Amino acid sequence: MSRIALRLVALVLAALLALLMGLALVLATAYPNLPDVSGLSDYRPHQPLRIWSAEGRLLAEFGEERRQYRPIDAIPKVMQDAVLAIEDARFYEHGGIDYLGIVRAGLANLAESRSQGASTITMQVARNFYLSSEKTLARKIYEILLALRIESTLSKRKILEVYMNQIFLGHRAYGFAAASEVYFGKPLEKLSAAEAAMLAGLPKAPSAYNPIANPKRARIRQQYILDRMLENGFLSAEQHKAAKAEELQIRRNKVAQSGSDYAAEAARQLLLARYGNDLYSRGLNVTLSVRADEQEVAYKALRKGLLEYERRQFYRGPEAHVDLPADNQKLDARVAEALADHPPNGELLAAVVLEASPRKVVVMMQGGESVSIAGAGLKPVASGLAERGDPKIQIRRGAVVRVVADAKGEWTLTQTPEVEGALVALDPRTGAVRAMVGGFDFNKNKFNHVTQAWRQPGSSFKPFIYSAALEKGFTGATIVNDAPLFFDAGTTGSQAWEPKNYDGTYDGPMSLRRALAKSKNMVSIRVLRSVGAREAQDWIGRFGFAAEKHPAYLTMALGAGSVTPLQMAEGYSVFANGGHRVGSSLIQKVVDDKGQLLFEARAPALDESNRAVDARNAFLMSSLLQEVTRSGTAARAQGTLKRPDLYGKTGTTNDSMDAWFAGYQPSLVTVVWVGYDQPRKLGSRETGGGLALPIWIDFMQFALRSTAVAEIAPPEGVVQIGGEWYFDEFVGDRGVSGLEPEEPNSPPPANAEEKKGILDLFKQ
Repeated sequence: MSRIALRLVALVLAALLALLMGLALVLATAYPNLPDVSGLSDYRPHQPLRIWSAEGRLLAEFGEERRQYRPIDAIPKVMQDAVLAIEDARFYEHGGIDYLGIVRAGLANLAESRSQGASTITMQVARNFYLSSEKTLARKIYEILLALRIESTLSKRKILEVYMNQIFLGHRAYGFAAASEVYFGKPLEKLSAAEAAMLAGLPKAPSAYNPIANPKRARIRQQYILDRMLENGFLSAEQHKAAKAEELQIRRNKVAQSGSDYAAEAARQLLLARYGNDLYSRGLNVTLSVRADEQEVAYKALRKGLLEYERRQFYRGPEAHVDLPADNQKLDARVAEALADHPPNGELLAAVVLEASPRKVVVMMQGGESVSIAGAGLKPVASGLAERGDPKIQIRRGAVVRVVADAKGEWTLTQTPEVEGALVALDPRTGAVRAMVGGFDFNKNKFNHVTQAWRQPGSSFKPFIYSAALEKGFTGATIVNDAPLFFDAGTTGSQAWEPKNYDGTYDGPMSLRRALAKSKNMVSIRVLRSVGAREAQDWIGRFGFAAEKHPAYLTMALGAGSVTPLQMAEGYSVFANGGHRVGSSLIQKVVDDKGQLLFEARAPALDESNRAVDARNAFLMSSLLQEVTRSGTAARAQGTLKRPDLYGKTGTTNDSMDAWFAGYQPSLVTVVWVGYDQPRKLGSRETGGGLALPIWIDFMQFALRSTAVAEIAPPEGVVQIGGEWYFDEFVGDRGVSGLEPEEPNSPPPANAEEKKGILDLFKQ
């Protein structure tokens, strides 16, 4: 050994001797006053609330720390080996302080002029739990003493377990199980040696060796760790070679899946009411009834429908304007800077206009890509390209606009919709929610229109009025006059009111079946008048509708009350399941961090305890609603999906402020609503059949793809005559064959309550 080497060894030994003397000096006074470390034996770290889909896909996490606690036996050996190889290869050989490692680190630091640590895993646990991050001799001594106490209290495997679950690994991930999901999108148990080595490199400096932020540096450290694993016998030469050559797929997207935000937030609110504020740290795993694939299709279907509607609206102008440099070499940086304040909204991407004319617009995207748009792609913003158009909405160089690509990759200039919508789907047999999308963009508007939006249902409410009529002897064959109605000032007690059919036409006497299929308002008013508004109000309570939201006036026939989309789904479920009222449910199971079951939903039994209407009533209404999808305002449903087991009703409210479609197949009820948050006209030509129904079809086409056709079977007590269904007791002239004819434009006089209801509708 050379003289220099001997001198270096002497220096290291002297430093070690000084450290040991200092340790001995404070041992007598400091050791008895060290904190109690016995709590580590029952270590319960903060763990976030996790929301999972029915098939086990992670939908959302709530909490400051992402963490998935794993007992040491559940941590794969390859992950343990990777950590030991780089952090503390002699972990199972030392007693908390690796003296040999300290000597080796000292030699390396002197010889290579670079810092090499000598902290054991036990010392890191002591530092992370009990000490500050300051670098002083006193703190280092306390760290050593704490390590010795921890080693005397906990087993080696428990210490390693605590370390591997506690350590911060970047991107809010604490512990290697959480890091595996964050960086690779897979459970810890499925990591390869190459992936485990990548994660093992994070504890030293999560920001510096982060494979998302610094992939090159992370790769270099991963390769070094694989070499250490080979040196320590954790990998064979063959395994080492394969691991070093493996190309890693780093996950770069967010944990939450597209469109799951509304369902996850609804679940969070329900759980908060039950478990309180420690909900976000106790590691609950919550399984919802929603399926991730159906949820994503519902999200895309709703957005597609709202974007299609937006294309028909007047252009409101660019989102912003920026000054662009004349020097093209500086253009990319300026565009990137400007678009940082306008992040993507799903498929809607922000771009900066480089040049604009009525025939062509050239834009630059966030990544520096330039796109030229012409022809049909300019139609939605034509008013913003007019040479003499309003300067406030003009598209010119520097304008920040939105672009969207179709399935063929063709770009279109558009704008972020102001209109909102909702889609909810549930199983009518259990009430389990299968999809919930409460709006166009959760980040922009967290108001959940499925559960919170009280809107007028319009004609989609008529089936509940017709259901009441069936109990009074009406049948699908009952003839009712579709003739104009006029209520003069004397009748209403105020202003005259003249209700109209949506299409402005009147077809005279027609069957109840045909009237519902064509959504004839005049027929509905006459039917309600015959049933009695008060009786109908009582009847709709069977479906879960609150009386105070639906005053007992004739206007109830036109859906002038207030409902939420979820209420409508629950109401239509009564028809779909044969007459039973089943409440909706979203949360199916809650499990704590130790796997203990805290809650599990039970499917309700469809029996007389929850019967809302007679099975015959539900069947006849389904028969009438099947006609709507076969030949009525929703004929597009059966025409597109090519299956007869579809039932439903369109709804368009007064002045087209709300558009609905509520429909079902016996195993799935889906309701779609479209409208503005501050109610205003959607457009004179916009209807439930044109706006809501296409969204419903897009979703149901996917959701029913593997469901066999199953039309609803007739129950006992009904009979079919001449193609029409009847209750046994209302066959022939025993039911209501038709309403008495009226004098033209002279309905029976309204009572005081009905006068008020008519006036209320007139004011809307």
